[in-house]
Amino acid sequence: MITRLTLTDFRNHEFGRVDTRGARNIIITGPNGAGKTAILEAVSILGGHRGMRGAAMTDIARFGGVGGFSVHAELDNQTEVAVSFSPGDANRRARIDGDAAPLADLAKHIRVVWITPREDRLFVDSASERRAFFDRLAAAFDATHSGRVARFSKLMSERAAAIKAGANTRWLDALDAQIAAAAVSIAAARIQYAGEVNYFLKNAAVSVTGMVESMIIQDAPAAEGAYLAYLRENRALIGDKMLVDGPHKSDFGVFNNALNLPAHITSTGQQKSVLLDLILAHAQLMHEKTFAQPIILLDEAAAHLDSAARMRLFSALSNACAQVWATGLDKSAFADVPDAAFVTCNNGAINNIV
Repeated sequence: MITRLTLTDFRNHEFGRVDTRGARNIIITGPNGAGKTAILEAVSILGGHRGMRGAAMTDIARFGGVGGFSVHAELDNQTEVAVSFSPGDANRRARIDGDAAPLADLAKHIRVVWITPREDRLFVDSASERRAFFDRLAAAFDATHSGRVARFSKLMSERAAAIKAGANTRWLDALDAQIAAAAVSIAAARIQYAGEVNYFLKNAAVSVTGMVESMIIQDAPAAEGAYLAYLRENRALIGDKMLVDGPHKSDFGVFNNALNLPAHITSTGQQKSVLLDLILAHAQLMHEKTFAQPIILLDEAAAHLDSAARMRLFSALSNACAQVWATGLDKSAFADVPDAAFVTCNNGAINNIV
């Protein structure tokens, strides 16, 4: 858990510090534009990610500042982690206990998962949005998953260019073999993640559907060969486009067991409740598999939730094997959160434990 977080020139925070005093739930309240989400974004960067907004580093640096920023955290095991960005750098830099370290090593000390208001529409949004969301969750347990997804996309682009250029069969055979191997690995990781997170989901169930996923379920050892054969049989261009199926067309579904309905046809509040259940189940899975206490970031946590749903959420937070950082406009909406430290934010100024 984070015991102290320090921001310098980060978004609208010239300098700010959050002392959690070991609390498991950190509640950040204040008006719109006060800098609440920026605090969560800073925590997300400490996990080695680009951040929950995926913003360019130059956009994160405070406007009117020196052009860079730093985020520093002290953990309950006395470890210190930091991420900084300096003007002229191509990327951010990490430090662990004062020593320079690869960004990937940060995840050994802080494991972060988040949901933002953008994910409130996850179940009714496009399949690509759901794939990106669930692939990010699956990557928490398979460090190479994100790389395979990116590599698959790159290989598919190369394949399309090769077909348009009239490449010879041997070159296409080599590309298709690499694509098939990546596709099966991606689909297998998605199937495994859905099955594992479902074990901890009480009121919902996650499913993943797609051509390669179906091939694996039907006959896992033969799946790579079956998809490779499909690729070799579909090398024609239609209207100057390559139309092939695969993990880039797969979709995730979530079923609300309590209502006996697919999540996408339930109300906005019910969708938000299932989404929160999913994140808490993910955190529990992470704790069971890695023995780590993850950090959950909930931006506008209580939005769309009625009083009963908020009570269920707060009850779940009390049992979560995680430290939760949540934002909201109204402090009173979080009055029943157990083991909570409250922070107010206003125009980039942070006031601790009120």
